[in-house]
Amino acid sequence: MKIVDVAVGVIKRQDMIYISKRADNLHQGGLWEFPGGKKEAHETIEDALCRELLEEVNISVLVQTPLMVIEHDYGDKKVRLDVRVVEQFNGEPSPQEGQLAKWVTIANLHDYAFPEANLAIMAKVAELV
Repeated sequence: MKIVDVAVGVIKRQDMIYISKRADNLHQGGLWEFPGGKKEAHETIEDALCRELLEEVNISVLVQTPLMVIEHDYGDKKVRLDVRVVEQFNGEPSPQEGQLAKWVTIANLHDYAFPEANLAIMAKVAELV
């Protein structure tokens, strides 16, 4: 089974993280996530994250810092999540694809249902306080 490479952005401002809700018709639909998306064949992971965050939440990434890489097998799909912290960006995050999105405190992330692969990200983000 092919592994899908995904660039994931943990958009952070002080103790707040910007999250968005996946559309119901998507893989893992209805769950909350850290914004990002699939890396195209011609892109670096850094370029993919910049493109995805501009498309999804209308911010221009100035600096991204690697946080972790996770491989997860959902059974029907394998993903490799390259997770990066984004604290320096231009613009104010806002949903561009009709998705719900909000700023939440790091302490309250566990109040939201995330895909299984994101649980390790949430634990690592808790260390950023």
